[in-house]
Amino acid sequence: MSIVFVRYKTDKHGKSVPVCKVYTAKEHPIRNSMIDRDALWAIKKIQGAGGEAYLVGGALRDIMLGHTPKDFDIGTSLSPRQVQRLFWNSRIIGKRFRIVHLFFGEKIIEVTTFRSDEENFEEGNNNVWGTIEQDARRRDFSINALYYNPQKCELLDFSGSMEDFDRKVIRSLIPLRYSFSEDPVRMIRAVKYKVTTGFRLRLDVKLAILRDASCLQNCPASRLTEEVVKILSSGHSREIFHALYQNRLLQYLLPAFAVHSELPSVSESLGILDSLVQEAIDGGIEKPRKDVMFYYMIRSAIIIDPSLGLGWEEYMKDAFRQAKVMLSPITPANFELEKAVLLVLSEKGIRVNKTKKKKKAQSQKGEKGRESVNPKVQGRRKRGKSSRKKVENRENVEEKA
Repeated sequence: MSIVFVRYKTDKHGKSVPVCKVYTAKEHPIRNSMIDRDALWAIKKIQGAGGEAYLVGGALRDIMLGHTPKDFDIGTSLSPRQVQRLFWNSRIIGKRFRIVHLFFGEKIIEVTTFRSDEENFEEGNNNVWGTIEQDARRRDFSINALYYNPQKCELLDFSGSMEDFDRKVIRSLIPLRYSFSEDPVRMIRAVKYKVTTGFRLRLDVKLAILRDASCLQNCPASRLTEEVVKILSSGHSREIFHALYQNRLLQYLLPAFAVHSELPSVSESLGILDSLVQEAIDGGIEKPRKDVMFYYMIRSAIIIDPSLGLGWEEYMKDAFRQAKVMLSPITPANFELEKAVLLVLSEKGIRVNKTKKKKKAQSQKGEKGRESVNPKVQGRRKRGKSSRKKVENRENVEEKA
């Protein structure tokens, strides 16, 4: 692949040093027709206001691989406040490093200010704004470090990413001595990219994952839950969970599930889910709900014995407890997990008696209503009824007279 030109800059010694390789429209497969119109409009508006703006991240990776992008993210030189002033449909989110969300109905386009790399990574100080060159060095892996300018149809490569695409390798841009310890979720993403791209992990990345796998225990449950949902909705959950198990990550991500993950029944169930997700993606329809995804994840590992003759509530409590243990430490919403458990019970032939449940709820409601009445109020009601009867009796006597 030929290169039209290289962008240079002058360093502090007055020497010209190469900054990035610039690929023209003839030298890369990205076309504006593949990009969301709202994302193109947002980039044009930011550039019109005097800021730099590029399409970045996973959308470019997907297009390079011949896939249809799911999300479109923008990198810019403008501050979050400056971006917000440009768009009425925007909202600033985040506490440590603030980003802007642009709302187009249910679709969200994320706009992130370029980050600096001149602070101490090891102490987690990653909240300083910088240049596009610094931002490129802050990307997790080289396959996510391309920048596309739709106005010039130019693809900017600051990190040798195009060579990694040619070699089909996943390389870390952040030094591995602290990349995964700084953010352990990067290890999950590395394995996920390995499966979805078909690329191989570099040896140093593999060794770093084996060394830092236990750091996953320090991640907040909310972040791990988000990653598991992404895996289930990827259409490659069976392969990803298997790869996580092989790289000794699943044992820390989902300890109880890891014990069952290699069973044929679990693998088969995840394969069914992947087929449903792929059909939804190909057909342009909504993917299975979260409760359905969790159902396929836990259905083969939940032990239910209908011959015990227990009541429905006992079965429900026991199955729900098993599901919570199976998915620990992630924390899906209880109502989603309850729906997943209901699907498991229904599959086992255990169904709730709706009529009996309705009557019980009504009786409980009636008892609560009677208990909530104040005795003094009840006395007044009785006295009121008796006084009304006395008045009615006097009126009847007067009429007869």
